[in-house]
Amino acid sequence: MLYRFLRWLSRCLFFLCRWRVEGIENVPASGPVIIAANHVSNWDPVAVGAALTRTVHFMAKEEMFENQVLAKFFTAIHAFPVKRGAPDRKAIRRALELLGEGQVVGMFPEGTRSKTGELRKPQPGVAMIALKARAQIVPVACIGTRGLVPCGWRRPFIIRIGKPVEYGEYYGSRLSTQVIEDVSQDIMKRIQELLN
Repeated sequence: MLYRFLRWLSRCLFFLCRWRVEGIENVPASGPVIIAANHVSNWDPVAVGAALTRTVHFMAKEEMFENQVLAKFFTAIHAFPVKRGAPDRKAIRRALELLGEGQVVGMFPEGTRSKTGELRKPQPGVAMIALKARAQIVPVACIGTRGLVPCGWRRPFIIRIGKPVEYGEYYGSRLSTQVIEDVSQDIMKRIQELLN
């Protein structure tokens, strides 16, 4: 209920920016999906969540859950915490559970915001989880969200959604470091193509 209300409210606010959502038809209507987006602004998860019709369960840095009130709020809008800098088994397990239920999980392959707007080196989490869950990955480009501020919104921005991709050739095989690296790089290549 809260998620749907905030999605509607965000869409109303972003309408003032003349935002555009491109490629919404590329998001599968059902089944496990990972939304893999670039990350240049704190507004990226809000904008991506507002753009999609399906509920997105975002993986968010654990610092956002340190305050009890904020932790309840983020949990209510379907976010869940992840420790950065090292593999977080609890967060991975939660993502796999959600995907096993056919849900949509939102992740930022870079692991943190890019201060320059250029894509950073991907972390292995998105590729590993996608291969373990056998989930489709939908690449997303957030264009123009960097620098958005709550007051004086007038700057257009775009959420561009690419075609879903599966890496079925790796299902059932050992997830070596090289396999995860190859898939991670392919995901970033697809995001870069959307940014271009």
